[in-house]
Amino acid sequence: MTLMAGNILEGTVVNITNFGAFVEIEGKTGLVHISEVADSFVKDIRQHLTEQDKVKVKVISIDDNGKISLSIKQASVPKRTVKPVEIDWASENKKSTNNHNTAGFEDIMSRFLKDSEERLQDVKKNQDFKSRNGKKS
Repeated sequence: MTLMAGNILEGTVVNITNFGAFVEIEGKTGLVHISEVADSFVKDIRQHLTEQDKVKVKVISIDDNGKISLSIKQASVPKRTVKPVEIDWASENKKSTNNHNTAGFEDIMSRFLKDSEERLQDVKKNQDFKSRNGKKS
């Protein structure tokens, strides 16, 4: 198989550095950057790979100088997608209106309004008291 971008091949890890791993494929060496090793964050590449490991890699690119960029995470089988749950919102709305939550909400609102009115009256009385006492000084 010729070396082309998009191909998935098996290679051997020949060297590991802090920034990635060099993998030999078809007699040539390419680099798997540390960000292309796994789906999750990789702090230490040596926790994921060791020299002489056989790995599947995807050829990301080959530049004009012959440098080969590889990816292990893109070569892995894509994760299964989860089908979203379908919700019948019409029946959900009927359930919530049939509950006594609306009466509870109205009670809460009426108590809130009553408390707010009482507090507002207290504030007004306090301001009146301060303004009358301030003028006498």
